[in-house]
Amino acid sequence: MSDNINIKEALNEKDGLQIWWRLLRPHTLTASFIPVFVGTMGAYIVQKELHILLFIAMLLAALLIQAATNMFNEYYDFVRGLDTDKSVGISGTIVRDGIAPKTVLYIALSFFGIALLLGLYISATTSWWIALIGAISMLVGYLYTGGPYPIAYTPFGELTAGLLMGTVMIGISYFIQTGHVSAEIILISVPIAILIGTIMLSNNIRDLENDKLSGRKTIAILLGHKNAVKFFALLFILTYLWTAFLILAGILPIWSLLVALSIPKAINVIKGYIGKTMPLEMMPAMINTGKTNSIYGFLLGISLLLGTFF
Repeated sequence: MSDNINIKEALNEKDGLQIWWRLLRPHTLTASFIPVFVGTMGAYIVQKELHILLFIAMLLAALLIQAATNMFNEYYDFVRGLDTDKSVGISGTIVRDGIAPKTVLYIALSFFGIALLLGLYISATTSWWIALIGAISMLVGYLYTGGPYPIAYTPFGELTAGLLMGTVMIGISYFIQTGHVSAEIILISVPIAILIGTIMLSNNIRDLENDKLSGRKTIAILLGHKNAVKFFALLFILTYLWTAFLILAGILPIWSLLVALSIPKAINVIKGYIGKTMPLEMMPAMINTGKTNSIYGFLLGISLLLGTFF
């Protein structure tokens, strides 16, 4: 019990309402907000108008699906014995805070239900193809850590998360505003998809040793800590090089140079993993990975908005 208390203190985890806030894993929700924001701003630069209700519905649905996916991850990691009261991580509402596993599962399912209703509204207003894509997204969200062969336990977790939450989410957000999907918006989605993948990779680097014992085969495990951090840095470099290419090609406005303001945060993330071996030591870098995505994505969306006026 003392180990449990020490971990809670080290992570500065509070009781009360903060338990339920942590259950949502708020620092990961940027992976939902940013794609919807960027996709919507990309649509606005094309048609100079915004369907507010569709934007709000899409944003809420994306956040609910992401939060539910996080809860499925927490539930199934606990069921499979991956998380214990000595585990260092953000998934602590079951093992450290005593929330019943079934409660976490039921909340996740209820979030999926609300997202489904929002998806029906979006589909009825735009196209029923959105319902099919949404259903597939929810299924993948469940299978990410649920089912007999969880995606998160394979080398394809980062790719799946980036493609689904990045490219697909941006594409849908763009489509419900414009009625079509352009090649330009797909190209613009690539850096966001990469950064969302890094959020998953940061988690897997931190949990590398524990995941290895559980039989996972993540990219971090296959590469090893040192090479995984190098790969992490390469993904950040690719993000900014791709952005520069899009600006030079005229696909992004010159205002998108604003995303360079997020580079110092990305550098701090990499420094936060170099030479670190303990999961607790890597927690700040993992959280800052989500912040890097937030800063980059927000500045990218703002640059698209500025591009409509200048």
